[in-house]
Amino acid sequence: MQASAASSGPRAYPTRASAGVVERLRLQDSRFHVEGGSWTNDLSWVRGYDQVLIPMEQASALFYDRVLAHGVPSDDPRYRKALFHLLAAETSCYRYWGEGIWTDYGAELSRRTADILAHAF
Repeated sequence: MQASAASSGPRAYPTRASAGVVERLRLQDSRFHVEGGSWTNDLSWVRGYDQVLIPMEQASALFYDRVLAHGVPSDDPRYRKALFHLLAAETSCYRYWGEGIWTDYGAELSRRTADILAHAF
């Protein structure tokens, strides 16, 4: 890993890389999509939820950069605390239950995850 990537915060490449894969698959088959896969089949998992998805993606990238890339053992209490917060932040409840307070909860959990990762590692 380059020093500049480590010092500039979490890398954005996982989101860009996955977006590229999704786009290539969509070009191969126009029916392919990653939205509306819920029991309602009419809700977008991504449209209109940047206020919760962007912090979630940033916390996830930071978890990789600070924990996984450095081989922190899974029995390390810092690892477990950060992972717990990350998984709580990534639940689909914030998407299903709409906007306002629920997306605020998701964004706040992502912020707390990032704080834990920034200060503990």
